[in-house]
Amino acid sequence: MSFSSDVKNELARLEGLKPCCQKAELLGVLRMSGAIVLRGMNMGIHFSTENAALARRVLQMLKSNYKVRTEIVVTRSRRLKKNNRYQVEVLPDPEVAKALKELRILPSEEAEGEPKDVLLRKSCCRRSFLRGVFMAGGSISRPSSDYHLEIVTENQEFARLILKIMHGFQLNARMTDRKNDFIVYLKDGDHIIDFLSVIGAHQALMEFENVRIIKDMRNNVNRQVNCETANLNKVIRAAVLQTACIRYLQEHGDYDLLPDLLKEAADLRLAHPNASLNELTDYMDGKIGKSGLNHRLKKIQQIAESKGMDITKYA
Repeated sequence: MSFSSDVKNELARLEGLKPCCQKAELLGVLRMSGAIVLRGMNMGIHFSTENAALARRVLQMLKSNYKVRTEIVVTRSRRLKKNNRYQVEVLPDPEVAKALKELRILPSEEAEGEPKDVLLRKSCCRRSFLRGVFMAGGSISRPSSDYHLEIVTENQEFARLILKIMHGFQLNARMTDRKNDFIVYLKDGDHIIDFLSVIGAHQALMEFENVRIIKDMRNNVNRQVNCETANLNKVIRAAVLQTACIRYLQEHGDYDLLPDLLKEAADLRLAHPNASLNELTDYMDGKIGKSGLNHRLKKIQQIAESKGMDITKYA
């Protein structure tokens, strides 16, 4: 089961919502994935999902808030996974039009002059609306992979409404289009956690946070190991080059011509061919600092180059 399904199953089992929040959630679900069915002069509603818990929730909220006749049909998907598909049908009836007008899905003469988002005035209702929108048309990647949450709709105006409400909760959501769809998305781990908190998915939030902490720790360890490995390689390359330069001068009879201070540095390097610059400085017992010793070793390298040594093979 995907992480998206886990989140939606948790949300579909939330209880204790106030009637206003139930209607706001129902509005989000139906605006996202519902369809109006016309039969003669009456209207019905069709809603389809592969999530059994969401189908039960939509059915329950419709029956609890409106005097409508409902039925549910289970079919087998023709797609590769062949999951069950649950179709919630609200049978055509004059009461359906009343429900759609109350939800502001249909225009209402009684509601003229009121804003379209009258059901979303309260913060709790806006949270419920986002919950419904996500359950019906959202997805979220597992926190062990890239952080990504998106909500897909074919309606640009509706996508902008979702974006506006998410911004109201200080969520850094963005919108883009893909073919005929409009996508509202989050790609920041902190904001995805905030979104899960807003819609009430607290168990999923804890799982997301735990996995993210482990992932961040692993990444930090890997970065530190890579950094230390790079530094070690750098130390080894420098030591090998310095030793090779000294050997070259010895082989060509130029070593004895070096000033005493350079000879002292060269002898120290030959005595400790694998030591870092810090370690070599410690062997000098405070006679010279790291910068001074490094300068002497670089001077030896320059002399070896001037005598014809090819140092490119040590790069």
